[in-house]
Amino acid sequence: MAKLSKKMAVATQKVDSSKLYDLQEAMKLVKEVNVAKFDASVDLHIRLGVDPRKADQAIRGTVSLPHGTGKTKRVLVLCTPDKVQEALDAGADYAGLDEFITKIQEGWTDIDVIVAMPTVMAQVGRVGKILGPRGLMPNPKSGTVTMDIGGAVQEVKAGKIAFRVDKYGIIHSPVGRVSFSPDKLLENALELLHTIQRLKLSSAKGVYMKSVSVASTMSTGINIDTKAF
Repeated sequence: MAKLSKKMAVATQKVDSSKLYDLQEAMKLVKEVNVAKFDASVDLHIRLGVDPRKADQAIRGTVSLPHGTGKTKRVLVLCTPDKVQEALDAGADYAGLDEFITKIQEGWTDIDVIVAMPTVMAQVGRVGKILGPRGLMPNPKSGTVTMDIGGAVQEVKAGKIAFRVDKYGIIHSPVGRVSFSPDKLLENALELLHTIQRLKLSSAKGVYMKSVSVASTMSTGINIDTKAF
């Protein structure tokens, strides 16, 4: 077992692993126990009482965080030539089609989000095996397959993020950076949690939101009392 650094050991002692913290208290504490020397990401980890192997329980969606994630996302728009300027004017970092399909085939994935027109999805499908495992494949459910290219790009740049449950029934999602104030982290977290809560199936039985924890990059996790929300 790796030995904790002195700084990490001190930070870990501030967190009571047997306690369920109030969400607001947790957002203050996550800043205090951060040990990274950079502006670390603050992430929520939400375990749901669903079976992701069943299509109707594979929870996924999008949410616009009030204060964004603190990270400027690099956006590629795959579109026809007549939409390229609209994409670039909206803030896209890259826009086009054939040249970017070729670059992706050659291994280029230096982007965070891909937005695509419905009419070019056949071409995009050729690189699906590359984009899918990296979470980059455009999808209508996340609003990244659309004719409203400009609007989709603006939403992503403003803080709209996509989330989905993994094979273990957990959603991992950023809600800001440690440089954010506790209030901003709280507001972002509540927006995400309420959005996930609204996706609960009416037919679902048992506990839906089993556990929630928050942690910054390289820091210890803080367990949150789900009854508070």
